[in-house]
Amino acid sequence: MLWMRGAAAGVLLSLTACGSGKPQHDQAAPEAGYVVVQQSSVPLTIELGGRTSAYQQSQVRPQVSGVIRKRFFTEGSIVHKGQPLYEIDPSLYRASLNQAQANLANAEATAAAAKIKADRYKPLADVQAVSQQDYTDAAAAAREAAAAVQQQKAALETARINLHYTTVPAPITGRIGRSLFTEGALVTANQTDPLAEIQRLDPIYVDIQESASDLLKLRQSLATNGVVPAEASVRLKLDDGSDYGQVGKVEFSEAVVDPDTGTVTLRARFANPQGLLLPGMFVRAEFAQAVDPHAILVPQQGVAHDPKGNATVLVIGPGNKVVQKTVTTSRTQGTDWVVTGGLQPGDKVITQGSLNATPGTVVRPVPASSPQEIGGSGKDGTSKAAS
Repeated sequence: MLWMRGAAAGVLLSLTACGSGKPQHDQAAPEAGYVVVQQSSVPLTIELGGRTSAYQQSQVRPQVSGVIRKRFFTEGSIVHKGQPLYEIDPSLYRASLNQAQANLANAEATAAAAKIKADRYKPLADVQAVSQQDYTDAAAAAREAAAAVQQQKAALETARINLHYTTVPAPITGRIGRSLFTEGALVTANQTDPLAEIQRLDPIYVDIQESASDLLKLRQSLATNGVVPAEASVRLKLDDGSDYGQVGKVEFSEAVVDPDTGTVTLRARFANPQGLLLPGMFVRAEFAQAVDPHAILVPQQGVAHDPKGNATVLVIGPGNKVVQKTVTTSRTQGTDWVVTGGLQPGDKVITQGSLNATPGTVVRPVPASSPQEIGGSGKDGTSKAAS
């Protein structure tokens, strides 16, 4: 019996030795998946609150006084620039136009007679058939009559403009709101209330509020840290958390800080073909203000925090020993942490198997997401180790 047990032990030792060409201590080391980190250009993305505002907004106001006789539009519809919206009773203005035309005709007749008289007196004054003073008076009267003609032409043009203003047109193209005045209402040229309001909603503006201190930090980074400006493309999240499909662009930043809020307003423009965005809506704007060309991205599962809140990573050091490093993280970028300090390009950061990889232990490094070598049975039911 003793010799049979010894033979069995020998067989087991031989199977263990031939199952793998790797040393025994390598088989005992836990496997750890790693990624090799490199510097990359990472956009400095921020998310800020904002409100929508109309691209164009115009108040429809009367320019002459009178009673509204007709309304030509449907409330809430799209109106086009120059389209008639209201008609103010034109009777008095048509009468004023007719009177101005008659006054002009009278002035033209008077001017013609005065000119003929002055032309007739000129040769008579040359031969002293009439006094020089009579000719001077006739010439002056002719010039006065000509000036009166110009005055009456101006009065006629004013009357024609006032008659034209009895039809109130749309000043811009857009969606018109409710009418604040009905047919039969008296309106005046100097009233404070508009007849209606028109808003152009495609495209539409989004006014974004950014802290002045954050903007100052960004400008300092642009000046000293090699950070470069980014193309200011903006994406929106609506109040219900859904994404707005269109991508907008920042058009300008105001040059003053609001003393009440300490913020600077950035204005972005978005296409709004479906009219989904309405003025006054609260939205969240996400955009990249700059690009950091020296940042390092580390998968979020590779970053932990110690009891003091410091961010740490496990790195495979010389001899495949695990080394813990404290890093500086600024924010997340998708599924990664943006690391701005504590790592060097080429470091192997452990992202898988970190529970068995404590600092100082030796691990068996493999690229992240590689299939693990697990002992098991082959297709024929025999053990891999036995093969």
